[in-house]
Amino acid sequence: MKLKKSTVNNIIAYGLVIVAFIVCQLSLNAGTMSRSLKGQMIPICVYIVMAVSLNLVVGISGELSLGHAGFMSVGAYSGAIISAWLLEGLHIESAIVRLILSMLSGGVFAGLAGVLIGVPVLRLRGDYLAIVTLAFGEIIRSVMNCLYFSIDSGRLHVSFNNPSLPGKLLVNGPAGAKVVEKLATFPMGFALILFTLFVVLNMINSRSGRAIMATRDNRIAAEAMGINVTKYKMMAFVTAAVLAGMAGALYGLSFSTVDPAKFKFDTSILVLVFVVLGGIGNIWGSIIAATLLTVLPELLRAFSDYRMLVYAIVLILVMLATNNPIIRSLFDRLVRPRRTASNTQRGGASE
Repeated sequence: MKLKKSTVNNIIAYGLVIVAFIVCQLSLNAGTMSRSLKGQMIPICVYIVMAVSLNLVVGISGELSLGHAGFMSVGAYSGAIISAWLLEGLHIESAIVRLILSMLSGGVFAGLAGVLIGVPVLRLRGDYLAIVTLAFGEIIRSVMNCLYFSIDSGRLHVSFNNPSLPGKLLVNGPAGAKVVEKLATFPMGFALILFTLFVVLNMINSRSGRAIMATRDNRIAAEAMGINVTKYKMMAFVTAAVLAGMAGALYGLSFSTVDPAKFKFDTSILVLVFVVLGGIGNIWGSIIAATLLTVLPELLRAFSDYRMLVYAIVLILVMLATNNPIIRSLFDRLVRPRRTASNTQRGGASE
């Protein structure tokens, strides 16, 4: 029984991610991983999910979004609040259960924010869409600066610009969420990566994915064939928002405090750099770029004050190398002989 080419590629992708996880886990258990790299494990998982989900919008849907960090902040705050409510309100003491429910809640709330933003935004095109998504990302962060949450006798209380709430204060406006229990783990980050790959790769290879790519390639032709362009763009946008919210919940629960400053415009640009550097529409490139660029600043600490300068130079060199026709031709030469050899064998067999 022959498998489809897309199915084989997906199995290879899952297998390589599982192998990478096993190698990292063995290194952690053996104590051979450095302390700085050990602290980067969860952020690497988070940024991989963010890059892959943004690539679904930028690369597969063909729309430039600059407010992806806003969905991440919604997930982070939702996860911190839900985890505290599950412990003090419902008395669920299992850390794994609270982490999973917090991530799911973060994804749901981020998805709702994606729907509210996507309805007016996805009717725009080009630079207008990028500017409006940037504005909505900043609006979300500004709203988070004015929200106050507290829990009292298992009930949540919320107010806008009013810190005088009964009970224990969970979210303190501009100060962010305080006294957050660190529930995030590296295995859960790995599970989230697998879930993200499962959702994104299956969507790309599905009928909906083909419709999304058709609207990206030629909107007028897609509409002429009866494809609801707004519907499929909304599908990609909301799916990316849900995954970003789940990543945000995992990210927020890996710190003792969560403040809005962690989700500024710079974070959206950083995730966009992962997508562009890895190749727009290339899921594997997003995974590799997110991993390398998250680890690279720590590896460059030996350069002290010139660390970010070296980081910028590395980014420029990589971009020049990936867009160099000579390097591309060398890659094609490595791939084409195998194809020609296989074609020759097929031709000989047919003769």
